[in-house]
Amino acid sequence: MGDERHEKIQQRAYQIWEREGGLHGDPERHWHQAEAEIDREAALPLTAGDALPETGEIASTDVLEVEALAMRTGLSGDEAQALIDRLGNDRAAIEQAARSLKAKRKS
Repeated sequence: MGDERHEKIQQRAYQIWEREGGLHGDPERHWHQAEAEIDREAALPLTAGDALPETGEIASTDVLEVEALAMRTGLSGDEAQALIDRLGNDRAAIEQAARSLKAKRKS
């Protein structure tokens, strides 16, 4: 078991013991409960936003979204970033502008 993980489990087990009144405890149960909580948290997405369903908005600083837009539409990364910067975070408007830009190139 890694030192960092062990320390997190130890701290969480102590917190569980405190929440339960801190008088008499069951250290083994607290440890297993803490271990399960820490492992469950480690399996969660990095941020709450990562767990949310895709919205109609794109953050202009989200590099992965810029790259995804570029890949889907055939635009360069700079062009995709420029569209996002110009149109804000309205996903539908950005996608429409990207398709229009790509169609103009084919003409």
